[in-house]
Amino acid sequence: MRAVVQRADGARVEVAGETVGGFPGEGLCVLVGVTHDDTPAKAAQLARKLWTLRMLEGEKSCSDSGAPLLVISQFTLYGDARKGRRPTWNAAAPGNVAEPLVDEVVAQLRDLGAEVSTGCFGAEMRVSLTNNGPFTVLVEV
Repeated sequence: MRAVVQRADGARVEVAGETVGGFPGEGLCVLVGVTHDDTPAKAAQLARKLWTLRMLEGEKSCSDSGAPLLVISQFTLYGDARKGRRPTWNAAAPGNVAEPLVDEVVAQLRDLGAEVSTGCFGAEMRVSLTNNGPFTVLVEV
């Protein structure tokens, strides 16, 4: 699994003009990509990493501060643009594999005590955030 994690001062995701998830103030906006060999165990590992990743103000984690997370599925994180001008998506898991694993990341985060909002899997989404720092990290498990 792969995640792009951004420290944000507010984030939200809209579907068809309606806000479906987000948070005001400090938190993490997390784009999650799934590949073919990912498992529920990797989803749990990613959730633990996100919960304890010390990238908020004062080197705190969400577990330290109770800051919220916005988790959004993002198959394009496994796009490959090394050849030609059009990315390929061969490394991205199909929706029937990816959706339950993204849901598992969210469920594991909630089990850890996190406040989590999400986008809508497979929908055309508009994501807005104010990147604080800017501070962006790529996490792979």
